[in-house]
Amino acid sequence: MDFGVAGGAGGSEEAARRVRVRFTTKLGPPLRVPSAPLAVPSNLTRMGLSEIVNLLLENASAEHETQPFDFLIDGELVRLPLEEFLLAKGISAEKVLEIEYIKAVAPRKQQDPRLHDDWVSSVDGSNPSYILTGCYDGIARLWKGGASCTHVLVGHSGAITSAHIISGKDESENRFHIATGSKDRTLRLWKFDDAEHLEHPVNIREYKILQGHTSSVQSISSDPSGDMICSGSWDSSIKLWDVKNSEVLGDTVSIKKRKLVSDTENHVESQLEGVAASTLIGHSQSVSSIVWPERKTIYSASWDHSVRQWDVQTGQETWNMACGKVLNCLDIGGESSALIAAGGSDPILRIWDPRKPGTLAPVFQFSSHSSWISACKWHCKSWFHLLSASYDGKVMLWDLRTAWPLAIIDSHKEKVLCADWWKNDSVISGGADSKLLICSGVSIQ
Repeated sequence: MDFGVAGGAGGSEEAARRVRVRFTTKLGPPLRVPSAPLAVPSNLTRMGLSEIVNLLLENASAEHETQPFDFLIDGELVRLPLEEFLLAKGISAEKVLEIEYIKAVAPRKQQDPRLHDDWVSSVDGSNPSYILTGCYDGIARLWKGGASCTHVLVGHSGAITSAHIISGKDESENRFHIATGSKDRTLRLWKFDDAEHLEHPVNIREYKILQGHTSSVQSISSDPSGDMICSGSWDSSIKLWDVKNSEVLGDTVSIKKRKLVSDTENHVESQLEGVAASTLIGHSQSVSSIVWPERKTIYSASWDHSVRQWDVQTGQETWNMACGKVLNCLDIGGESSALIAAGGSDPILRIWDPRKPGTLAPVFQFSSHSSWISACKWHCKSWFHLLSASYDGKVMLWDLRTAWPLAIIDSHKEKVLCADWWKNDSVISGGADSKLLICSGVSIQ
């Protein structure tokens, strides 16, 4: 079969050249095309290839709805006209090319923004029923289904810099614990149970205040069991805190409740105050981001230009990589959950593989942003996909199989300060425009 379609590049002479291709896919039967070889114009871009696949699917079923596809040749995404791609990769155009097609990764729907009273500095999308946000007004909020704010967490006296849902074996979608960190130098623990309240919004009070940092708390992460959390601070230290026993252990202190508009007077309440179980010392500047992916291992990123790995049991640093840049964000994921992604004071998102001995050079670098990178996050179901957010106002979706972003979300009007995946098919982000944005319909395979 011979195809001539509009989605190409160049003149009629180029369009006259043909290459023989065979389309393959791992998608289900409704999206599978015949495996017979086809002759297609050599100047086709991925848009033209997508047009052909959609035509073949329409021929097989009149109910097929046109959708965008991406294409892989020898495991790499096609981002050039077909002939240019083959030339750049040294692939012969004389043989039949095996081209795998997958659903294109791009948001298909954006909800109306969820407005806050100040900068949205932190988002957590780990719970499929609720989105957690932290705000510079000192309040954390829970958004049920991403639609409405049903719970507000009031207690901090300074801007919230990190808000984290603690996931563990005893937690569920509607019953879980939350940890928040603030410029007021404290962490606070909160217990959430949706079944306890019928009317919304509900004000929740912290059940424990964790004291010990001498400067702003910048990042929080929990161990896989949910029994402990760790925090990184502007004071250059990392502290570990016991969560499992936090509701029964600690010193009782009296605190003055923050006055709300609805209050007629200030209230004094008794609450628990906790101290750190241990402290990890090594960084010389702010610990900006921290991740606890395995029970025995913590990773941290710092303004001292380093990424470090820590042994939880001994409290000792086991790996130290200097990257030459101030770092704002860090995440662990990719192949075998072993790759380190980090970004900071330049527009480049870098990825390292610490399993490769003898070199500290990044294995991937993505450079489409135009300002500091504020957040990065691997997709939990994919070895290839991750997102980044930047002070340039954009969130970008990446695939390790190409150097170009799969999609760019540019709906924020100011700096993007935080971003995360939600429900595996949505991207959530917050920024200096005081908005929580939710973009859904992202297909990750």
